[in-house]
Amino acid sequence: MRSIWNGAISFGLVSIPIKLVNATESHSISFRQIHTEDGGRVRYRKVCELEDREISQAEIGKGYEDADGTIIPITDEDLAHLPLPTAKTIEIVAFVPADRIDPLQMDASYYLQAGGAPAAKPYTLLREALKRSNKVAIAKYALRGRERLGMLRVVEDAIALHGLLWPDEVRAPEGLAPDTKVTISDKELDLADALMDTLGEIDLDELHDEYREALEEVVAAKAAGEAPPEAPEQARAGKVLDLMAALEKSVRDAKESRGEEPGEVRQLPQRKSARAAPKQTDGKKSTAKTAKSAATKKTAAKKTTAKSSQGTKKTAAAKKTTSAKKTAAKKTAARKRTA
Repeated sequence: MRSIWNGAISFGLVSIPIKLVNATESHSISFRQIHTEDGGRVRYRKVCELEDREISQAEIGKGYEDADGTIIPITDEDLAHLPLPTAKTIEIVAFVPADRIDPLQMDASYYLQAGGAPAAKPYTLLREALKRSNKVAIAKYALRGRERLGMLRVVEDAIALHGLLWPDEVRAPEGLAPDTKVTISDKELDLADALMDTLGEIDLDELHDEYREALEEVVAAKAAGEAPPEAPEQARAGKVLDLMAALEKSVRDAKESRGEEPGEVRQLPQRKSARAAPKQTDGKKSTAKTAKSAATKKTAAKKTTAKSSQGTKKTAAAKKTTSAKKTAAKKTAARKRTA
């Protein structure tokens, strides 16, 4: 890989000579602009407005356009003498946890290659320190005419540099969220969770650019004088009106695509909610009333039984008293007759 920038990493008082190498490459198919009538190339020519003639690349420099339209020439020598410590240095300013970096800030990616044998030990020291700390380094560097923010992290046995946008270059997502009030039920969330679980994870190495492959087939067919392949007709999807039905069908389709039995879509256990427990329904109130009525009747029955028992005892006592009185009267009459 060819280096695009040479400099050094400034790690405190340690300086590590490095070379900057592109970490990514584009496989996109590019097209040329042509004249549709005869197929001739359409080219852009660089013309000086004052002389009205085409000029070569060697005659082209940089200039800043002022507010009044005046062009201020800026030479490479002017840029080389900028009072920046990062002109040829990747200056590490801090070490932070990786999750502190917002993915929206991520820009171009590069590999840092040790610049010769003297850089091997300090390069390895920084790499192992990053590994052990589980952190990334935040750095400032200058590239292509401006100072940039970057993040250093370990990728296998190399150190990678990810260009970062400055915080004020990331726009806030104001006014993008739906302004309509929407209520999501627990059942809908459960089905969404079930769909996520069914789709599961994937090895990113298995993904490929199907559009580029199809485009290559079209180019190859046209080059061979053949008709380009036709895309299979896709079934038109109807308008989805029922979100629940769409989620259930999505779960079934995902299972079928993975060779699983679609079966019945089972909902996941509902999450615990902080909402207050619902009030008792009329059925529960009726049950409570019935239980209370039964208890009342039971108590009344006990009271009636107790009263009946007390009455029986009184009647038995009265009978005993009457019997005793009759016996005494008989004995008195017998004594009178004997006398």
